[in-house]
Amino acid sequence: MERSFASALVLMAHPDDGDFMCGGTVAAWTGAGTEVHYVIVTDGSAGSNEPGKTRAEIAPVREREQRAAAEILGVKSVTFLGEVDGMLEVNLDTRRKVCREVRRLRPEVIVAPDPSRLWYGNEYVNHWDHKQAGLLALTVVMPDAPTRPMFPELLGEGLEPFEVPNLWLATADADAFVDITGTIDTKIEALKAHVSQGTAEAEPRIRERAEAIAALSEKGYRYAEGFKALRFVDDDEEVPAP
Repeated sequence: MERSFASALVLMAHPDDGDFMCGGTVAAWTGAGTEVHYVIVTDGSAGSNEPGKTRAEIAPVREREQRAAAEILGVKSVTFLGEVDGMLEVNLDTRRKVCREVRRLRPEVIVAPDPSRLWYGNEYVNHWDHKQAGLLALTVVMPDAPTRPMFPELLGEGLEPFEVPNLWLATADADAFVDITGTIDTKIEALKAHVSQGTAEAEPRIRERAEAIAALSEKGYRYAEGFKALRFVDDDEEVPAP
C-alpha cells in the first residue's frame, strides 16, 4: 500500500529518530512534492555518554545535526519543542505543545513511533521517550487537535481545530509499505549527518532492516519502510488543505 500526501508531519522524540524511522519515506515523499515537517519533542541533550559532556553542550550539536539531515531529505521545517531528553512525559503541557504544531501545520498525515512497542526482538528495549512521542501522536489525533474545548488558548492564537486525516505508526506490524529502493542512499546520507551519534556505522544494519521489511511487503521491493496506517476519512471525502 502506498499513498501520496500533500503534507506530512513527522513527530519524533529525539534528533535522528525520524531519519532512522522513515528517512527513506521522507526522501521519497519530498521528491514527489510532499511538504514534510519535522517536530522533535525533546532537546536531544542525553545523546552522549562521554565523561564531562553536559546537556547544555550536547543539545545544540544534536540540533545542528538534525537540521543538516533534514536538509538532505528535503524537509521544509524542523521544530524543537525543548522537552528534556530522557524525561519526556505525556501531560497537558506536552499535549498542548504538540497540538499547537498540528493545528498550525495541518498535515494530511502524521508519522510517529508505535507507542505499543516495548521491545524489538531480543536485543533492544524501546526508549521511554519513543513511547511517549507515540502516545502524544495518539492524543493529538484524539481528542486534542479536533476538539474545540481542548486548549482554548490555542484559539486565541488563531489555531482552529483540525481533524488529522491519517496517522502512520512506524511498527513491526506494518500494513502499509513505501518502496525506498531509490532513496535508501539518501536516508543513509542523512543519518551520517548525525556525527555525534556514530550513525555512519549503522549502514549495514539499515540496509538489512530495509530488506527484511521489503520482503514482508511481498511487493518485490528491494528496500522498504513499513507502517501501521490509520485513516480517519473516506477515500471520497475531501481532505483539508494544509
